[in-house]
Amino acid sequence: MSLSRRASQSRPSLSRRNLLTAGAAGALAASSLAVPSARAATRRGAKPVRDPFTLGVASGDPLPHGVVLWTRLAPEPLAADGLGGMPDRSVPVQWQVAEDEHFRRIVAEGVETAGTEGAHAVHAEANGLRPGADYFYRFRAAGELSPVGRTRTAPAPGTRVDRFAFAFASCQNYPAGYYTAHRHLAEEDLDLVAFLGDYIYEGPAQGEIGRGHLPATETWSLADYRIRHAQHKTDADLRAAHAAFPWVPVFDDHEVENNWADDDSDSGTDPEVFLRRRARAFRSYYEHMPLRRSQRPVGPDVQMFRRLTFGHLLDLHVLDTRQYRSDQVEDVDRKDPSRTILGSRQKEWLLGNLAGPTAQWNVLAQQVFFSQRDFVTGAATEFSNDAWDGYYVEREQVRDRLAAPATTNPVIITGDVHASYVNDVKADFDDPSSATVATELVGTSISSGGDGVENWPGDATQYEENPHIRFINRRRGYVRNVVTPTEWTAENRVVDYVTSPGAPVRTRAKWVVEDGRPGARQA
Repeated sequence: MSLSRRASQSRPSLSRRNLLTAGAAGALAASSLAVPSARAATRRGAKPVRDPFTLGVASGDPLPHGVVLWTRLAPEPLAADGLGGMPDRSVPVQWQVAEDEHFRRIVAEGVETAGTEGAHAVHAEANGLRPGADYFYRFRAAGELSPVGRTRTAPAPGTRVDRFAFAFASCQNYPAGYYTAHRHLAEEDLDLVAFLGDYIYEGPAQGEIGRGHLPATETWSLADYRIRHAQHKTDADLRAAHAAFPWVPVFDDHEVENNWADDDSDSGTDPEVFLRRRARAFRSYYEHMPLRRSQRPVGPDVQMFRRLTFGHLLDLHVLDTRQYRSDQVEDVDRKDPSRTILGSRQKEWLLGNLAGPTAQWNVLAQQVFFSQRDFVTGAATEFSNDAWDGYYVEREQVRDRLAAPATTNPVIITGDVHASYVNDVKADFDDPSSATVATELVGTSISSGGDGVENWPGDATQYEENPHIRFINRRRGYVRNVVTPTEWTAENRVVDYVTSPGAPVRTRAKWVVEDGRPGARQA
């Protein structure tokens, strides 16, 4: 099936208001949602549940015939025990998928059990859907109807796709700013959103705009992480962005602890103690994300790297650059060939994928800066040991595979650094005249770093020391991408302030990567 431009323009609409309200209530009488009501629960002596859908709905990881549907029952989302105000019992949650916003043409439905052990989260895997098609979905529990979400399945493998539109974003520090960028993101015409890490921040920061972290301490317990995640989803703009499109999420460091690496805590915590913390963080992350059951953590371990394919047009290789990496080191050790940022199993998986067969465009969706980035401080040249520069040999191996003929049109999308960059990935970063073998698009933050600046004085030195860096901007926002068989168009969509609500969005720069020609040119 072809996702043509015409098809995109005729995509069923779902108003922002309906994304944030129950919507489609008039169709309820005709539906088959028959979950026991609050009145029936009261008759049985159980405490009724009121307004359980405060955290909204979401969908994720679309396949050609199915998609994950998510919600979490939490009538009191910030309750101190982290259980969202739910009673200590299991609750049946019914879900529906329809071809229309009013749920007259229901194509899939089922019941999931939301229990205390999983913080009453629901991960329903809806199957039997048509490839490359739009759908609407909703939940019902305890007599209450959820907001309506919209989702889209992936086109079938190998089919021609004329247009695929997606955005990527990262780094949404709650006390640092409002999620205005998410409000604008929800209004875009997209097939998908990739979120590349730092969905929450683990620290105790309170900020200066009245959005202080809860709890007001660093997250450590399972309840702490659950409250922190729930607090983020009390933001209406974030809920709207989740309800508008399927998401492909992956974590970076702040979902657990700043700059962690494998079982090494940046704060020096004993590895066994840190792994228990990591297990709690992963568990809460899963409870709040539209992830498949195959991504359910087992203690401190979870497999997040995965490949999603969208027809013959695009392969999305989602990487995990935290869980298997060697610890950060200083400059003298960074070229040690034993160092890894991917781990042996993930690296073998990635290099095998890129060896083919592949789609026309090959995307590495990952967390930290891939291209070389030298910083000059006085007479010294420094590097970021948390980025791929600290894993020099493995970065060269991946780059060389991207340069191979079997890997067509490689594009790397990156988060983490709270700034927009556009980089030419060079065959030799120390030789500006060497071939450009891929393009790296680095997205800015949703709110981390506050309002940001248009031009930072230190950026002039970065350009000088790193001629492969084509663009830097430090406003907040996201990157919108439209991919066709002939070109990839990327727009840096920015808001000028986040410390107060209501900023308009604008396109700060627009870039084009042509089919068969690595490197971006400004449009």
